[in-house]
Amino acid sequence: MYDEAEQSVDAAVEGELHLLDPVVRASPDEVLELLDPEFFEFGASGQRWDRTTILSTTTPVPGEPVKPIAVSDLHGTLLAPGLVQVTYVSDETGRRARRSSLWRRNPEGWRLYFHQGTPIGSE
Repeated sequence: MYDEAEQSVDAAVEGELHLLDPVVRASPDEVLELLDPEFFEFGASGQRWDRTTILSTTTPVPGEPVKPIAVSDLHGTLLAPGLVQVTYVSDETGRRARRSSLWRRNPEGWRLYFHQGTPIGSE
């Protein structure tokens, strides 16, 4: 049986993967649609981003090739009703990071509230 917890986790994972899609990242409007109004991120670079400043990293520079982001070890966990944590490892042309996101449901649907990336050194 497909219960509310599974639906919540699936919605958050789907949102996370959607945000990693190069076509979505190329559209500031689509990115903003997936971000909670109170969104913030601690990036793998150590930079703190908010809903507006994150667009400078998600929007590709015109004429530059879009770097695909590979995802592995993807897991979602319902932490509370309306709150899901998604964790995974990203690999952007050899630059790897462990990532954690918090997705929360609001009246508009599931939105990314918080994200953190931590670089992975040689393992």
